[in-house]
Amino acid sequence: MVEVGRGLDAKVPPGPDMDCYSLMVARARALVPLLRERAQRTEELRHLPPETERDLHDSGLFRILQPKRVGGSELDYVALVDCADALGQGDASVSWNFANLASHHWMLGMFAPEAQSAVWGEDPATLIASSFVFPAGRAKKTSGGYVLSGHWPFSSGVEACGWNMLASVVASDDEADGVEYRLFLLNRRDYSIEDTWNAAGLRGTGSNDVRVADAFVPEHMTVAVSDLAGGATPGSVVNPNALYMLPVFSLFPYVLSGVGLGNAQACLDDYVEIARHRASTYNRAKIGDLQSTQIKIAEASAKIDAARLIMRTNCVEVLAEVRRGDIPGIAAKTKLRRDGAFAVNLCTEAVSLLFTASGARSLFTSGALQRQFRDAHAVNSHLAFNFDAAGTNYGRVALGLPSENLTL
Repeated sequence: MVEVGRGLDAKVPPGPDMDCYSLMVARARALVPLLRERAQRTEELRHLPPETERDLHDSGLFRILQPKRVGGSELDYVALVDCADALGQGDASVSWNFANLASHHWMLGMFAPEAQSAVWGEDPATLIASSFVFPAGRAKKTSGGYVLSGHWPFSSGVEACGWNMLASVVASDDEADGVEYRLFLLNRRDYSIEDTWNAAGLRGTGSNDVRVADAFVPEHMTVAVSDLAGGATPGSVVNPNALYMLPVFSLFPYVLSGVGLGNAQACLDDYVEIARHRASTYNRAKIGDLQSTQIKIAEASAKIDAARLIMRTNCVEVLAEVRRGDIPGIAAKTKLRRDGAFAVNLCTEAVSLLFTASGARSLFTSGALQRQFRDAHAVNSHLAFNFDAAGTNYGRVALGLPSENLTL
């Protein structure tokens, strides 16, 4: 496969973890041929094949952001973008589930030590699903914890997981208390899974619904969103690395942005490879000799390279700032959300451009291009990549108005 405009090796974090970092990215890249071979079966299953899950476990990729003290790699945050980028060049569904599930080890590192022990003490390699749709849940404070109920959509990879992080609004009898957003960590026995995932894109992610009915969740198995806004967290006492002091929901787009990036890179590489050898059906002219083909390659690769630069630079710089003791303010947080959405939009534009340029060839289900197109738009449909929402909030803050995103 011809690689155009690849910039993955730039700005690899320095320090003693560089070898591990490079190794994990290399392992992700090594899986790409297998993932492409399995892509059709993954879509047919509507979830990751068992052998793909095993590959991700055996490679250590699921645990790249997990604390070293429990056997993880504890790599810098940008590793999530880079590894998702690499895996996305094989299959966006695999990359999506990898990024989701790997990020939850990172987030668990911010929960109270008792919660970390409850999960990792039983099995440090266990997988944790999520659904961060806050209005889907309703929690009520009670003695020693909360009673949680709700029906959450889009819990990606949930069938393979032993735990789930579910977001909820905490109800209060006193309106003066305002609205509290909180995350709840539940064991598999405390929720049911509903098989609802029949989707046009990211078909292999198994992003099914989850339902909870009056489950008691101990206080230590929850964390307030306000505790994840940057700086010390309940987990800092055992995980002092600045990685676990990053503002979680400000960086939310970058959990998944590498998926769209890798998918777009694969689409570009495939297009270039075909254009080098293909002749026009109508006049037998070489497609690669056409100026229109050359311009489209330039435009698509520029969008992808720009997206990669935005994603990686933001992830590297925000961790460097937190290591210096500087927690991003609301203006910086809304910029992170703006840039994350913008970068993925660029990737989607690149795929759409190449899809259109490919003519009728793009329609055949036997090829990867139609899947890459569907997956690109499925990635872009996530709320984190809605530029109207992210851009509006950035503009509000820039104008001196309060942020409308209550998770920041």
